[in-house]
Amino acid sequence: MPFLAPYRHGYTDKHSNNSIHKTGINMTDHTYKKIELTGSSAVGIQEAIENAIAKASQTIHNMRWLEVVETRGHIDEGKVAHWQVTIKVGFTLGE
Repeated sequence: MPFLAPYRHGYTDKHSNNSIHKTGINMTDHTYKKIELTGSSAVGIQEAIENAIAKASQTIHNMRWLEVVETRGHIDEGKVAHWQVTIKVGFTLGE
C-alpha cells in the first residue's frame, strides 16, 4: 500500500498524486460534466438554489456538487421581491 497523506476530502498518494476518498474510492476514476442553472424564488436565496436543483434532478442524475456563481434580486417598491441565483452543478458521467 502506498504512503497516503491526508488532504481535504480524503488522502493523496504521494507517489502518483492520485486522490483516494475516505471510502477507499479512487477519486480520479470519475468524469464530471458541469452545467449552469439559474433558480428563482420569492422567498430567498436558499430556496432559489433548491428550486434549481429540484428541477434539474428530474432529468439529470448523479449531481455531486454546486458552486454559486451569481446572486441577483428584483426590487419592487423598495423591497426585494424575487431572488435569482445562478449556480454551476457538477455531475458524474457513466454511472
